[in-house]
Amino acid sequence: MNRRASLACAIRGPIMLITIGSLIAFDTFDGYSFARTWPVIIIVLGVLKLFERMTADHPAEPPQSGTGVAS
Repeated sequence: MNRRASLACAIRGPIMLITIGSLIAFDTFDGYSFARTWPVIIIVLGVLKLFERMTADHPAEPPQSGTGVAS
């Protein structure tokens, strides 16, 4: 795992805690409720997963295996 991919995995937890905490804080204001803002959690998870996949090393293609039968 390269350094950028490990960074993506390392920041996932703290970013989710910040997001959930922010949404709960917004819940105390008038006009916003957690019931209306919870989709933000799904969006943040999707963005973090996309970032993780973009920074991950792509594995080499597996070798082609022959059946061993000659024509």
